[in-house]
Amino acid sequence: MRVLGLETTCDETSAAIVELSPDGSRRILSNRIRSQIAEHARFGGVVPEIAARAHVEILDRMIDDALKEAGITMTNLDGIAAAAGPGLIGGVLVGLTTGKALALALGKPLMAVNHLEAHALTPRLIEDIGFPYLLLLVSGGHTQLVAVEDVGKYRRLGTTIDDAIGEAFDKVAKMLSLGFPGGPAVERAAEKGDASRFALPRPLLGKPEPNFSLSGLKTALRLAAEAVQPLTEQDCADLCASFQAAIVDCVVDRTRMGIRAFRQQMGSPTALVVAGGVGANRPIRLALQRVAMEAGLKCLVPPPALCTDNGAMIAWAGIERLRRGMTDPLDFAARPRWPLDEAAAKPGARA
Repeated sequence: MRVLGLETTCDETSAAIVELSPDGSRRILSNRIRSQIAEHARFGGVVPEIAARAHVEILDRMIDDALKEAGITMTNLDGIAAAAGPGLIGGVLVGLTTGKALALALGKPLMAVNHLEAHALTPRLIEDIGFPYLLLLVSGGHTQLVAVEDVGKYRRLGTTIDDAIGEAFDKVAKMLSLGFPGGPAVERAAEKGDASRFALPRPLLGKPEPNFSLSGLKTALRLAAEAVQPLTEQDCADLCASFQAAIVDCVVDRTRMGIRAFRQQMGSPTALVVAGGVGANRPIRLALQRVAMEAGLKCLVPPPALCTDNGAMIAWAGIERLRRGMTDPLDFAARPRWPLDEAAAKPGARA
């Protein structure tokens, strides 16, 4: 089973082909990714219109390159998977419309993939992990603890009540003029800093509900930075180190509460899984591995290339759905917001 995956929900354009063999083995035959960081860097964040136009300009070529790298033609595909949301609606429309056109022209099934579900299922691409498992999804737009019960079946245990972790990293980087994207910039600066210099809060620490809150931490960092103006390079490094240490402490505490909530509601998870771009942060990865070890769980973190947005995760989610007969009609609508679980869809809930 070979599926083409298209990812255009934000500022990465990606086309990939993933193969599932009869013996259950999985192979990424190609995973072409083109980042738009250069186009957005001078704005300090992603500009939706620029992102959508960039996807239009390059997606056809990315698909052609992915097929060539995989050594196959369109006729060798068993299905087309395209991210249909959540994300920047212009970009989502580019990938989903392209996926629909290919599915119609080739007579192949279409899988309109939830971008968050793709992150949730990525660990099953790299390892044969069974359900249910606990997912910590940490990215620029989402921070959630989710019980992954099966393909298409998710139970949200906790979420952020304000900023996502990746969003907080980006805002701190912009505040300190460290450039874009913010996560890697803050992590690099933190390596040279003193994490004990600034006493920053750990929001919701010890609270039983496994939710997150980052806005107060971000405000505290801004006030600390204003108190030592003008900032030197060492000041910035110390601020970043203090901020990152606070984030790590929050993630550790909130994940422990998430494991407890999972066990209370569903028994023991098969593993602790981390997905999303923030999962590429080394201190956070190491801290979560310790949390899993303490809980007697395996910790699975996809390699960095599969943590950030990519077509391989869309293709794999497409395979997971295709093998269960979960295909979609060609009039499937793009969704700028698309929560994984019913609880997140309720009025006032944050997706």
